[in-house]
Amino acid sequence: MYQGKIIGVIIAAAGSGSRMKTDGLPKQFMKIGGVPMIRRTALVFEQNPYIDDIGIVINGKYRKEYEKVLSGLRKIRCLTTGGKERQESVGFGLRELSELSDFDYVMVHDGARPYVTDRILAESLEMALKCGSCITAVPVKDTIRQNGITLERSNLFQVQTPQTFERRIILNAYERAASDGYQGTDDGSLVERLGLPVAIVPGDYANIKITTREDLQVEGRIGSGYDVHKLEFGQKLVLGGVLIEHEKGLLGHSDADVLVHAVMDALLGAAALGDIGQHFPDSDPSYRGISSLRLLKRVKSLITEAGYRIGNIDATVIAEQPKLAGYIEQMRANIAHVLDINMADVSVKATTTEGLGFAGRGEGIAAQASAVLFSGGI
Repeated sequence: MYQGKIIGVIIAAAGSGSRMKTDGLPKQFMKIGGVPMIRRTALVFEQNPYIDDIGIVINGKYRKEYEKVLSGLRKIRCLTTGGKERQESVGFGLRELSELSDFDYVMVHDGARPYVTDRILAESLEMALKCGSCITAVPVKDTIRQNGITLERSNLFQVQTPQTFERRIILNAYERAASDGYQGTDDGSLVERLGLPVAIVPGDYANIKITTREDLQVEGRIGSGYDVHKLEFGQKLVLGGVLIEHEKGLLGHSDADVLVHAVMDALLGAAALGDIGQHFPDSDPSYRGISSLRLLKRVKSLITEAGYRIGNIDATVIAEQPKLAGYIEQMRANIAHVLDINMADVSVKATTTEGLGFAGRGEGIAAQASAVLFSGGI
């Protein structure tokens, strides 16, 4: 509630997103920061304390997919199948939500605007309670010409969502437009044709509507990984997928490739997907003696499924013996190949501890790694 008023939300997400040129599902299912776009948009309203009820207008062909990605959001009251055009779709959503909720005011928002902020929501509600209707907009930055005439830029605004209205106003506006066969450019235009004022609330240039891949904001995430394995006689020494001649090898459930293990943990950490112990427990006999490069390939799949791409890897092996300089390039090549990234994006270094600690005494080998992931963008 906001100032004692029940607040509803209609999220328009029924479009096909053809300009995004996705394969298969519409753009609203594309992941941003590991979260499907429509869920990320809905979460803004789900987590906002002023919002009570949410209705989402969907592409009925993908109802099961919407239900899956929106599961657990308790404020959602209905998933309404949309129409041929946005205006028809929002009208359907308003009518269904009004049957299920006693909302006093309603915000209409684009499902493809996942970067809307709580500040915008609060200021929109404040303005709507004062004026009855408001839209969100930002001043136009570029010079605009129409039919050879330069328009006065100070009077031009780029309209965004949410657009917020008193219940009776917006329902009346949509009913009148439907009966008149009128197609407006946005929700506010339907109210204006009733002769009612529509106020403007400052939006945010970051509150973009994602239409093409170029619109996706690139987000970076950093993860770190660290692993240690004991050196013992009679074991193979594998580092970075390279079999290294040495009198001792590393003890572990898999091939004990401490370098690849650190890289895997760095990647999983950057994506907040747990650690290698969670995904590949040493209690599972299927992983006994398995090549860590195979496990790294599975981690790559997890990263990709979560909507991330790998920026770069920086890893360091900590060992007194053997000397690793002659193996570094092959290690880099192996890791890059499995992760399907350029070798230039994989750094592997080796260092000693100057005889100090377990590594210095030749009791074990450690490795640490950092990874950068990106979500969004092309």
